[in-house]
Amino acid sequence: MDFKDQICQLGERTAKLKEQLLTEEATKNAFIMPFLQILGYDVFNPMEVVPEFISDVGIKKGEKIDYAIMKEGEPTILVECKHWQQKLDNHDSQLVRYFHVSKARFGILTNGIQYRFFSDLVAPNKMDEKPFLEFNLSEIKDAQIEELKKFHKSVFDVNSIVNTASELKLMGELRQAIHQEFVNPSTEFVKYFAKKVYTNGVLTAKVMEQFEVLTKRSLQFYVSDLITDRLKNALDKQDAVTAAVAEEASVSTASEDSKIETTQEELEGFMIVKSILREIVPVNRIHYRDSQSYFAILLDDNNRKTICRLYLNRSKKYFVMLNEAKQEQKHEIETLDDIFSHANGLKEVLGRLLEGNG
Repeated sequence: MDFKDQICQLGERTAKLKEQLLTEEATKNAFIMPFLQILGYDVFNPMEVVPEFISDVGIKKGEKIDYAIMKEGEPTILVECKHWQQKLDNHDSQLVRYFHVSKARFGILTNGIQYRFFSDLVAPNKMDEKPFLEFNLSEIKDAQIEELKKFHKSVFDVNSIVNTASELKLMGELRQAIHQEFVNPSTEFVKYFAKKVYTNGVLTAKVMEQFEVLTKRSLQFYVSDLITDRLKNALDKQDAVTAAVAEEASVSTASEDSKIETTQEELEGFMIVKSILREIVPVNRIHYRDSQSYFAILLDDNNRKTICRLYLNRSKKYFVMLNEAKQEQKHEIETLDDIFSHANGLKEVLGRLLEGNG
């Protein structure tokens, strides 16, 4: 089961079990500890995850935070937990205090369903007032899952996350501002568009009142048309894909000599590799070719530009990259999620191929 499936499965679990959880401790055990495990952390290893982490905060001695995820003996992520029914607003004070005196760069405030990720983007060692990543586990979006993957132990890199966290925070604030304008357009917003279309003189109060109504209706119509067009395009693409799959299946059936069968597991491995490399190259440049021996993932559909190979149709599964001498470097894997631990190696191989040294 890949990372996305695990997160979605936990989201479904929260919806089914939440009514049975009467205490904060039950919320931790049922929801939050499994969440940390999905991120690759051993919640039963005190060298990795410290429960009830104690640190003196000013004149307050022995205060505890629910979990501290450790790296090289120092807390790197602090986790403050609440009962699943509690709202997270106004519950970050303890997290703020610990953040100030620790070396952690990230803080998580959660009730097991809602998660808010904080950092110190505005001022060093001072936790931001607003989170840079926020999601509801029961209705998490694909884009949020991609950002959450960066916190997986196998690929966790503080500098990389901090660099993207600033953009995420600004984008979140921009989305909120845009949403507010769509719901209740401000005078400045209305005036901006009114000036572009009104040519009959001065924008009087009466004219502005008329344009306020028209602007709001126009926005609603625009969003409606946009959604309709996207649905139509999605359906058209689905029809095209279905036709292509049917044609491919027909050709495959007609070829009695063909013994190649691309499995769902191989396709999932392909998607994981694409998700790792999408920040370097457009995903449409990454292709695969299946054979009886292995499943190859290529750059630009060129078999001389092999990014990696998957050997999955056997008792032991292997993830393989080629070194500069084109020799296979095999790594045994237990699950497809293990591919994430080779993210840096994949990026190095892709870098060589892009430079023409593959």
